[in-house]
Amino acid sequence: MILFGLYTGQRLADVATLRWNNVDLAKDEIRFTTRKTGKPMILPIARPLRQYLNTLPQPLDLNTALHPRASNLVQRLGKSGGLSRRFIELLARAGLREKQSHRSRNIGRSSPREAGELSFHSLRRTATTLLHEAGVPAAVVQSLIGRDSEEMHQLYIAVGKDALANAAARLPDLG
Repeated sequence: MILFGLYTGQRLADVATLRWNNVDLAKDEIRFTTRKTGKPMILPIARPLRQYLNTLPQPLDLNTALHPRASNLVQRLGKSGGLSRRFIELLARAGLREKQSHRSRNIGRSSPREAGELSFHSLRRTATTLLHEAGVPAAVVQSLIGRDSEEMHQLYIAVGKDALANAAARLPDLG
């Protein structure tokens, strides 16, 4: 799921509920409709994600979930909150995030997460940043990630240290 999050930039619920019939290896595409916005998406499969997919056994039933446990949880609950909490617990166990109770932090749609706090959604932000730093035009990144507004898209762009160093190195010597 992490590879799908990073190489597609899609939301947790959309990644969790992908089925094999959403993946067309012959065309190198992933096709689905987003749960949040209902937007139809056709995404090219990035090479590292394709390499991963090639290692998986193809099921006889193409309606089989790519991530069965995650898909079952989202289907059972009707939302991805439980799965999101499990991902946060994994991050905490890996030492990438502080372990804290979801309720005690008062986190939810009504209160924003602290800046720099990792979650599955961080992969969406990372995908956006990596594409921009690779020189992909903003309109293409926005379309690939599936954002409707330029204003929202701009909130997801983070400029990395390497990009800043490369920009500074391009300044002319006027001395």
